[in-house]
Amino acid sequence: MFVRVQRLLLRLWRRVPRLVRRWIVRLIAPSFTVGANCLIQREDGALLLVRVVYANGWGLPGGLVNRREDIDACARREVREETGLVVDLIGEPAVVVDPVPQRIDIVFRARPADGADLDAVEPRSPEVSGVRWFATDALPELQPEAVSALVAIARSDVPRAWGPLPVPPIDTDSATGRTASRTRRPPVRFSG
Repeated sequence: MFVRVQRLLLRLWRRVPRLVRRWIVRLIAPSFTVGANCLIQREDGALLLVRVVYANGWGLPGGLVNRREDIDACARREVREETGLVVDLIGEPAVVVDPVPQRIDIVFRARPADGADLDAVEPRSPEVSGVRWFATDALPELQPEAVSALVAIARSDVPRAWGPLPVPPIDTDSATGRTASRTRRPPVRFSG
């Protein structure tokens, strides 16, 4: 009996206009904030970390995505705003879902763009009190979000038996941070 009622309700749900369904789902579903972070590594292996005024420890440069902003553009913008460094994104991002604060972080590997002055990195935002390169064997105390991001990146680097994901690379202009093509990319499915 329960299955029949459920199917009937789903058939009725299908008849509700799509915009109304989206509005209802957004009204009752939990909302999450979405942000992008970058794990930036120099050629010698050192990592770029930032210290923000509102949290203890060091973290990855990054922040919240703006409305209608591509997540990769957000990652590059946040790094540039916080440190002054222009970066190129490498490979596919990792995803961290933190259910308690209802936050989703998209974590990119990145490297300084060609010609970037690595010694000129400095705090460029009022929220950042420090910017520094750290050797991987001498990392400072990290924010919990940074630890989660590093774990997610490490897990995403594990080779899979079926090979790399069949997703086209992100084609962007590192100077402007804009996606070269405004055509929609196919959705990427991330698995752990």
